[in-house]
Amino acid sequence: MKKSVMGSEKKIILVTGGSGLVGQAIKQAKQQDPRENETFIFLTSKDGDLKDPAATQRIFERYKPTHVIHLAAMVGGLFNNMQHNLDFLRNNILINDNVLHNSHKLGVKKVVSCLSTCIFPDKTSYPIDETMIHNGPPHPSNFGYSYAKRLIDVQNHAYNQQHGCHFTSVIPTNVFGAYDNFNLEDGHVIPGLIHKAYIAKKEGKPLVVAGSGKPLRQFIYSIDLAKLFLFVLREYEEIEPIILSVDESSEVSIGEVAKMIADAFQLEHGIVLDETKSDGQFKKTASNKKLRGYLPDFQFMPLKDAIDRTVQWFNLNYNTARK
Repeated sequence: MKKSVMGSEKKIILVTGGSGLVGQAIKQAKQQDPRENETFIFLTSKDGDLKDPAATQRIFERYKPTHVIHLAAMVGGLFNNMQHNLDFLRNNILINDNVLHNSHKLGVKKVVSCLSTCIFPDKTSYPIDETMIHNGPPHPSNFGYSYAKRLIDVQNHAYNQQHGCHFTSVIPTNVFGAYDNFNLEDGHVIPGLIHKAYIAKKEGKPLVVAGSGKPLRQFIYSIDLAKLFLFVLREYEEIEPIILSVDESSEVSIGEVAKMIADAFQLEHGIVLDETKSDGQFKKTASNKKLRGYLPDFQFMPLKDAIDRTVQWFNLNYNTARK
């Protein structure tokens, strides 16, 4: 009886970073699975600077959230991270501390923060799982961002130990979809290749892929990730983080992904691998065993279908897409 009473309580869910890739996907996912007792508020940078303690406090006092999905972060591509590790460390620590501190101060019942697989140790065994986050230093290229994100996990445990707060976190693998950052320099693999393929199609040229095409990755479609976020918000009771990823068997090479993108654009001049460029890390295989323990039957959208949908969105929204 108690569970149904709790389940019917009014929830005001504040989503930081609400205009980004994952925030936009959560907007769609909650429409597909609506709950009468849930009101979502999607924050953007226009609502206030989360690096500023007073601005963050005003946001929390204005909306009085009962739950928070914390997506906001200072993010950037490899080169940007390498040049500005201190900025990524300080700014993300400020954002995270302000969000968690105000969540505690205003009695927020649950916070779900978003981490990243890049926080895992650079030298590790595979597959990586939730117990391995703090086992060694992250990759030196983005240590500032990585340590700031790791500290969310540390703070979650500290708030729980000292105040009994229900603060937890999720660790997605490579996410992509509509509203992604399609910048050719700073974008991640799939959005970057989609933008390059768009240009190649227009110019009647082949799609040039940096590196050998052999590195392996697990990609998760933003709508699937958003559905899993809602599961964690509504049902996941642990403080320990949970990896949100497709199965290990769904790992694909960058070359296979490039072919799916070339097919989606119906490119006529094929793919060229530029092997003068670095491949980066060969694999980052993550285990979703813990997630499967909770959701054994969750169906992920096939990668080809998800890429087709993302390409379709990019074609329709080329003028307004981030790039």
